Amino acid sequence: MGVTERVWGALTSMIRLEDKVVRQGEIVKEQQIRIEKMTERLIKLETTIELLLRASEYKRIQNKE
Repeated sequence: MGVTERVWGALTSMIRLEDKVVRQGEIVKEQQIRIEKMTERLIKLETTIELLLRASEYKRIQNKE
């Protein structure tokens, strides 16, 4: 019975470990999606700032003339 219990314990541990790995994989996928969305938002923000800076430079040049 000792060998059977050890084998059963090892199988149980492997199943638990596999479950943890699967859950971690799902969490990593969700975080990757969040990071990609934040990157998209950052790019939009950078573009908006760049456009506003250029527009203010254009207005400054126009006001000097």
